Amino acid sequence: MAKQLMCGSHVIGEAATRAGCRFYAGYPITPQNELPEYMSKRFAKMDDATFIQAESELAAINMVMGASMAGVRAMTSSSSPGISLKQEGISYIAGMELPAVIVNIMRGGPGLGNIAPSQQDYFQATRGGGHGGYRTIVLAPCSGQEMVTLTMKAFDLADAYRTPVLVLGDGLMGQMMEPVTFPDPIDPATLPQKDWVLDGAGGRDSRLVSSLILDPIDMEQHNWKLAEKYEAICEREARYESYFLDDAVLAVVAFGTAARIAKGAVNRVRKAGLKVGLFRPISLWPFPEKELKALSRTIKHLLVFEMNTGQMVEDVKISVGEQATVDFHGRPGGIISTPHEIAGVVTKLFYRYEQDD
Repeated sequence: MAKQLMCGSHVIGEAATRAGCRFYAGYPITPQNELPEYMSKRFAKMDDATFIQAESELAAINMVMGASMAGVRAMTSSSSPGISLKQEGISYIAGMELPAVIVNIMRGGPGLGNIAPSQQDYFQATRGGGHGGYRTIVLAPCSGQEMVTLTMKAFDLADAYRTPVLVLGDGLMGQMMEPVTFPDPIDPATLPQKDWVLDGAGGRDSRLVSSLILDPIDMEQHNWKLAEKYEAICEREARYESYFLDDAVLAVVAFGTAARIAKGAVNRVRKAGLKVGLFRPISLWPFPEKELKALSRTIKHLLVFEMNTGQMVEDVKISVGEQATVDFHGRPGGIISTPHEIAGVVTKLFYRYEQDD
């Protein structure tokens, strides 16, 4: 299929539609407004799709919950503070074991913050975000083409594990124009049947989908059931990219837009003869802990680069323990580093560790 030049938010919308998404509910907030705008126009041309501009973020996530109960592939999107407002509903969706896709095009924060690109929602995304002991699968694309593949994958994972899946981008990624290609669309009628949907009880036993479990014993059993599912997700669904790591002495660890900047920095210092590589987590949860731990047996120095004050550092340190040193460089609040800046940080660290070793 021919390449199309599209901004990131439009890419996500088209990818979701081709993945069989037929219900979207959202509420405007910058810098992701292009996504609901695209969905409204796209769905208007389809007989089997529903777009709703909800009266609030709270309403939107609960509409997605209802659509998912009915068996439809459903999605919502927002940016940072809007995602905060959806957290109660996301917790309900996780508790009811419903599939749903939530897109967060991050902006600077905390509070209302600004509309500049940021990665300050890492904790919110990877720690559950709302109340109760639940997790959400978190996929972090770094390019327009990866927005296609990961958005479509998000719907498959949501259905496979009956869980919310978060696609985590940022303001730069949502606005940036890139050429992309799309696979052929999926016919929703060909998707596997769901034996739990609420579609009318005529001719079958009644069904119940609820997260209200008043008996403590039953609630405990449900929590252990969720925990087993999350353990299975960790075993099967960790994703990452390795770049120039075979002979590296120092590795940069970064995700999303920061990883794209870091790759440019790695290319620069490689030309100068420095053995530096990039480890990019693609799934932020499950975090590719085992893979990073294995890497730290041979690469003893890591630089975590994020567009925040160092939220992923915790997961990196948990992964490598005492096997490697972990340094950090970040720019919070919407400041975008350049490959030149990161190359300078990497060069200083490289020669410092070379002298120490």
